[in-house]
Amino acid sequence: MNLRVDLGDRGYDILTEPGGLSRAGSAVLQRLGAVPTACIADERVAALHWPCLRDALHRAGVAAHLLKFPPGERSKTLGTARRLLSELAALRLPRDGVVVSLGGGVAGDLAGFVAAVYQRGIGFVQIPTSLLAQVDASVGGKTGVNLPEGKNLVGAFHQPRLVVCDPLVLRTCGTRDIRCGLAEALKHGFILSEAYLFVVEQRLRASLARDPAAMAEVVRGSCAIKADIVRRDEREQGLRAILNLGHTFAHAVEKVAGYRGYRHGEAVAVGMVGACHLAERMGLCSATVRERLVTDLGVAGLPVAAPGLPVDQLVEAMGHDKKILGGHLRFVLPRKVGRVEIVDDVARRDLVEALKLLTEGPGGRPGPRRR
Repeated sequence: MNLRVDLGDRGYDILTEPGGLSRAGSAVLQRLGAVPTACIADERVAALHWPCLRDALHRAGVAAHLLKFPPGERSKTLGTARRLLSELAALRLPRDGVVVSLGGGVAGDLAGFVAAVYQRGIGFVQIPTSLLAQVDASVGGKTGVNLPEGKNLVGAFHQPRLVVCDPLVLRTCGTRDIRCGLAEALKHGFILSEAYLFVVEQRLRASLARDPAAMAEVVRGSCAIKADIVRRDEREQGLRAILNLGHTFAHAVEKVAGYRGYRHGEAVAVGMVGACHLAERMGLCSATVRERLVTDLGVAGLPVAAPGLPVDQLVEAMGHDKKILGGHLRFVLPRKVGRVEIVDDVARRDLVEALKLLTEGPGGRPGPRRR
């Protein structure tokens, strides 16, 4: 099944089909031609999936090289990007060359950033191998790396030329990875579509069992929602910001936990609960929204709190978040299931009280102690 992200001459297809990885070469050839290609993947993903992609590209007559980096969020830095850029230069990848991201959200953010700045921008293809990347991170053109001060503070909008989502590759993902993807899928439902949320709720257990049909349905539904939002607001001037439900909390949780202990999807799960706490305290929504969210996250095996993280450090981390406009933090807060609101006049006392509920509540996964 093909979805189109309609952005005029920057538009692209999202291919969602079992076996798509083994046919990626012909898809690249059809849309970009037999261009020199560099694939960027972490070491673990490269061992699992690079041989299949390499053979697919070679069958299509596309010359490809592999560039690797250590797995994990801690590799998403300017230092790693600089090394990869130097390797592209050593390969003499031309301006009409293409960077292919093979992996999860870290690979997509990192490879996309490298593609955006190498020779002022070259072609980019996303082949996501995690459920989180397939339902969310691979679509929309956001790229970036982290700084010590915060997550994704350096980056660019750089739309891919093609996205290939193969649900069969998700069979190699661990349960924790699948749970992280389900957090983002649930987010899409709570933001914009109760009908889609019901679909995800009905597919939670089958997705955790790695049923390809269930995961393909979840991927297609999330991609359709995100493609429509990106079409209407490519550079997050308004509507697209609603996709950040829970993310102001999540990025703070990740930073304070030292980018260990919480994966991004887990932090988003915690962050959405935090957004519900804040919305309830401000009188924007009833407790029923949080209760449904907590139930769904529980079925998915995701954390719903961040016990032990210091509230003052979380507030400080939020102060470095890139979603600050006009000196005010922007929060996406729920009104009801399927409807959210962007709010930038949050009182500090309300935020602190919401964080207290989040860090003192049960059901979380404590991060490591910070030294």
